[in-house]
Amino acid sequence: MALSPDFNDDDFNMPDFTASRVFEKVFADGMALVEETASYLDGPGRDMSQKLPREAGLTYAAWSMELTTKLMQAASWLVMQRAVRDGDMKHDDALAKKYRISRDGPPLDPSKQRGRGLPDHFLDLVENAENLFSRICRLDAAIYLAGSTGDTSPVMKQIEELKAAAEDGAFDPLRVWGRAR
Repeated sequence: MALSPDFNDDDFNMPDFTASRVFEKVFADGMALVEETASYLDGPGRDMSQKLPREAGLTYAAWSMELTTKLMQAASWLVMQRAVRDGDMKHDDALAKKYRISRDGPPLDPSKQRGRGLPDHFLDLVENAENLFSRICRLDAAIYLAGSTGDTSPVMKQIEELKAAAEDGAFDPLRVWGRAR
């Protein structure tokens, strides 16, 4: 799905997600995962990978490259969002396709590799990275693609309902959540 060429700030009615605690949590968790993964891959993971059987070693090498790529994409997206929030980047620039993040292929499935020679810590990192990457892909779509179509996304609709309920003083997230299903 591409952004329409006439999509501009006036069409963008998403609440300032990057000013929220949710964004701060995603940002902190994402950057911590990047750091933890880098430390593991450069330290204990490097040592352990040399001791793996051939098949597990090949999987480890391929997955560690994919893991690193996804985490760098996620970290770049998070840093870009913060740059827009802080005024270091224009919102219009952030709309460019080159800054969008989406999944091109199927996610890595660590559950299928458990017990096949790969270290559990490595598989845990892969699982956490896949979860982070999926979450950021959903956030990107909700923030940037919802306004580019005539349809309101379910995420945007729910956010607007929560805002309206909060403004009315009758905030009942379970009621709003139940209606969205």
